[in-house]
Amino acid sequence: MYLFPRRYEDRSKMTPLSHIKVGAFQTVQGKVLNRSMRKSWYTKKHVTEIIIDDGQGRMFCVWFNQPYLDKYFKNGTQVVVYGKVDVYKDRLQMVSPEYEIIGDATEDIILNTGRIVPVYPLTKGMTQRYLRKVVRNCLDKYVNEVKDLLPVYLRNKHKLFNIRRSLTHIHFPDDMEQQQEAHRRISFEEFFFFQVSVIKRRMSIMRKDGFEHKIDLDLVNRFKRSFPFTLTQAQDRVVHEIAGDMQKASPMLRLLQGDVGSGKTVVALFGCLAAYANGHQSAIMAPTEILALQHYMTIAGLIKDGPFKDMRIECLVSSLKKSQKDDINARLKEGQIDILIGTHALLSETVDFADLSFLVIDEQHKFGVRQRALLSAKGINPDVLIMTATPIPRTLSLTLYGDLDVSVIDEMPSGRGEIETRLFSHDNAQKAYALVKDWLGKGQQAYIVYPIIEESEKLDLKAAEVMYEHFKKQEFKDFKVGLLHGRMKKEESESIMRQFKANKIQILVATTVLEVGVDVPSAGVMVIEHAERFGLSQMHQLRGRVGRGCDDGLCILVADANTEEGGQRLKAICSTTDGFKIAEMDLMIRGPGHYFGRHQHGLNELKFANPMTQLDILEVARTEADELVHQDPDLSSAQNLDIKNIIRQRYPDYLKMVEAG
Repeated sequence: MYLFPRRYEDRSKMTPLSHIKVGAFQTVQGKVLNRSMRKSWYTKKHVTEIIIDDGQGRMFCVWFNQPYLDKYFKNGTQVVVYGKVDVYKDRLQMVSPEYEIIGDATEDIILNTGRIVPVYPLTKGMTQRYLRKVVRNCLDKYVNEVKDLLPVYLRNKHKLFNIRRSLTHIHFPDDMEQQQEAHRRISFEEFFFFQVSVIKRRMSIMRKDGFEHKIDLDLVNRFKRSFPFTLTQAQDRVVHEIAGDMQKASPMLRLLQGDVGSGKTVVALFGCLAAYANGHQSAIMAPTEILALQHYMTIAGLIKDGPFKDMRIECLVSSLKKSQKDDINARLKEGQIDILIGTHALLSETVDFADLSFLVIDEQHKFGVRQRALLSAKGINPDVLIMTATPIPRTLSLTLYGDLDVSVIDEMPSGRGEIETRLFSHDNAQKAYALVKDWLGKGQQAYIVYPIIEESEKLDLKAAEVMYEHFKKQEFKDFKVGLLHGRMKKEESESIMRQFKANKIQILVATTVLEVGVDVPSAGVMVIEHAERFGLSQMHQLRGRVGRGCDDGLCILVADANTEEGGQRLKAICSTTDGFKIAEMDLMIRGPGHYFGRHQHGLNELKFANPMTQLDILEVARTEADELVHQDPDLSSAQNLDIKNIIRQRYPDYLKMVEAG
């Protein structure tokens, strides 16, 4: 019942073939007039082709490398297809459309034609028709047994459907107005319970005693003077916000948003120096070894000649030898390390700080709430700064991350180059490689990024390892080519990066380990292969690896958009280099679940609601949650015990931390 449709097709009024628009994604129904199977003489791929007729027009549908389709499309069969309409050799056609075969059974006709039809996410071997039948039967048998979790006073106050009506109409609405009301009800519930948990967490943190760091103007000025560059106004503003927080008795919990290359690491370093000046330790946790090492080298370079050169810094990552880890852990426990930088290795039970007062977590969306809490538990309520280069609009960050104060670096350091983004189809990849050679000829270096490491028979993708060998011998045989991916040993990946930084390697073929943290000013061009397989924010992160010096940069996308969403992503990334605009577009295209990385990282709060398109509902739900928690902070009253139990089930990580506090 909670497997909601990803979209709907209004089959009560299907688009006639005589009225379809070229270039648009459309749904049409017709009879199979003819089908044919052949091998493409050019690509050698198996081709299935059918002609459908609806009495007003005809259209071709083509699928590649799906020979099993041959047995489905019999002449005379009624089919519904959804896809992008193109013109090829003076004929209308859809390439690889979604399809559905309509049977003659009464149930098939009732559920699949002549009405608004739900379209679900599918798994292999399951059809839309079968899943609709399962959902319909499930609703008929069990929907009246579903308990309504949302308090009656809220349903009445905001004129919301009850849960039974909502579930029925979210799957099988009579009209789209019904669907929208059901959508509003279920979204409000998700937002409300999540906000209750977030606000409770915030209140529990503010009750705790943290470190009252002594920070005077002299310390701030010494920090600013220790660099060979001037902080931007945005960096300066955030430094003062952090200083204000660190002087308070309650723990800081601040989210720092800043686009790729905006200088977040320098700002985070201020908190580390403030902790050091007060006789305490600090830690920085990053999601990958490459990023952890990058932070280590950046910070070591920044302080080596300044007033804080006596600070003792170490880097702890999983690939270190046991003896090295033991040595770091022993010195850390004795207070002989001032800043410890590392990956998930910092969460190990053997890592024991003498006096941790300041904590930085980089790329927040890569970590779950529980991991944040585990690291915070290494000290006694340390100040926490969470950094992300995946920005979200300010209103949303205040609402979704209600347990965090928000700082934004919305200004780039001066002297940075501009980055141009160009799109090439796979057929024109040679033109892209020719551009790369032009840049290499000017003394620049290049990245070529792939979504997978090894060649796969199931995916028609060029893989990093295969193309690395190809480039060495063919396209770029006159240049030094290196390979970098996440499965390499630490020593090997460090060696490759050192050679690339020293310009001993001109082209680095890599997987998405480059996404964050790699900083090589002389790398001016990046090629992202199969760009349609990458998320929008991920492409923006990758693009941020070039143009980091004073020269302009070039990002080349090699892609063929096979879906409407893929086309939207490619259009968006080419239209702007503004990370906040990219973030808004990404939220609109993908929805929050994938954008915030929650499905991968254990935070499944928003399975259905979308804060970008339903901000009005979110804000109303937050207001109600805020009022409830302030009236009953422990949710101990009889009428709120159900809400407490719901939160315990849905967001156990949040409530455990609240109750532990």
